[in-house]
Amino acid sequence: MEKSALISLAKQSLEIEIAELNHLKNRIGEDFAKAVEIINNAVGKLIVVGIGKSAHVGNKIVATLNSTGTPAQFLHAAEAIHGDLGVIQKQDVVLCISNSGNSPEIVNLVPFLKDYSSALIGMTGNLNSKLAEFSDVVLNTFVEKEACPNKLAPTSSTTVQMALGDAMAVCLMEMKGFRDRDFAKFHPGGTLGKNLTAKVEQFLSSQKPQVSENSPVKDVIISVSSSTHGVTVVTENDKILGVITDGDLRRMLMNTENISGILAKDIMSRKPKSIEKNELAKDAMKILKEKNIGQLIVTDEGKYFGIIDLHRLLDEGII
Repeated sequence: MEKSALISLAKQSLEIEIAELNHLKNRIGEDFAKAVEIINNAVGKLIVVGIGKSAHVGNKIVATLNSTGTPAQFLHAAEAIHGDLGVIQKQDVVLCISNSGNSPEIVNLVPFLKDYSSALIGMTGNLNSKLAEFSDVVLNTFVEKEACPNKLAPTSSTTVQMALGDAMAVCLMEMKGFRDRDFAKFHPGGTLGKNLTAKVEQFLSSQKPQVSENSPVKDVIISVSSSTHGVTVVTENDKILGVITDGDLRRMLMNTENISGILAKDIMSRKPKSIEKNELAKDAMKILKEKNIGQLIVTDEGKYFGIIDLHRLLDEGII
């Protein structure tokens, strides 16, 4: 198959799915709002039930809801009728996902889902199905055409299910007033978690170069050269007076013939940029980027505490 044909087929499949998503958007109405309100007002958790490809969609919806403040649990339809129905408590709400709404497992299961929960929400593409019949609220996920060339493999239908689940999660987040600080509670690991929660002091350099304002230039050169940061901080009793970079030293050497009497205070840049150790690491990265500098002085209640380095933050996934 030629590349041009592959590209054309891919675009065609996306066009089909986009068209089905537009149909879904136009169907969003009071039933959707009622379903979201039921989930939001539930005393218990949301149980998401599915089988086949809908089960995979259900797992994704559960993951999204749990990470955005709505407690949810997945229940596989085939396992439910063999003992796992015990996970459902009367205060729970059930969301059952099935494109046909008439698969044998779903048909056998829906009376129990209805009876064991406080409300049953059906997500189906068949409004005349057994699932739709038993549901308190029906979310219509009908698609006219699957993107599959044989019109068999769930493609458009699962895309619509997934998108509707995302829409529900977004609405629930807004209803709960769920913000980035809340999001951080459930994402402590990985790049996302670090950017939301990691503090400056977690990435502090093990080196803390410093000199006094009256240190001779030789001591300044040794201090700058002894660290990997190419910088030293001028202090007095841990009060920050200024900073000297290797660039400052080079400019001084180029412009001065006799350096014997030069002191740190003659070279330093006053009022250097700094950040408190308890601030977010992403805020330190923002300063580093805006000021186009490689290091930032870290303070503890205004006193010199250490150095944080741009490359360390990048290596740790702070952006």
